[in-house]
Amino acid sequence: MVYGPARLLPGDQIQITTNPDTEPFWQAAREHRLTACQCGECGAFRMPPTPVCPHCGSRKKDWPTLPGTATVFSYVICNKNPKTGEDFVYVPVVVDLDGAPGARLNANVTGCDAEEVHIGMKVAVEWTPIQEDWVLPNFRKA
Repeated sequence: MVYGPARLLPGDQIQITTNPDTEPFWQAAREHRLTACQCGECGAFRMPPTPVCPHCGSRKKDWPTLPGTATVFSYVICNKNPKTGEDFVYVPVVVDLDGAPGARLNANVTGCDAEEVHIGMKVAVEWTPIQEDWVLPNFRKA
């Protein structure tokens, strides 16, 4: 099947909520800086961020700046806008974040036809303005 260009969902249709564990991620995104939660004790990365490190039990967190590149771990091709139901090709992905072993992030990918997306594809972060002045990290084919 031919789907055509992978597009990003319109930012005005996306809304997020934050909590004390996710707020640093979203604040960094506002600065166009990709980060992931890293344990301040054992150094293990975890996404999504949690109050306690599942490896060592520490509550200490660091938020290092990552290179902004990743590798597609999984994906699906969608052909309907989930908000409006209109025909709309987009590709949600799960990516392994470079510089943060074990950390994965859900996003969308663009910059290629939907059929080109594959496991192992290298991608680079692209920032999408969304509701309430937040910014969403998405990815573009590298």
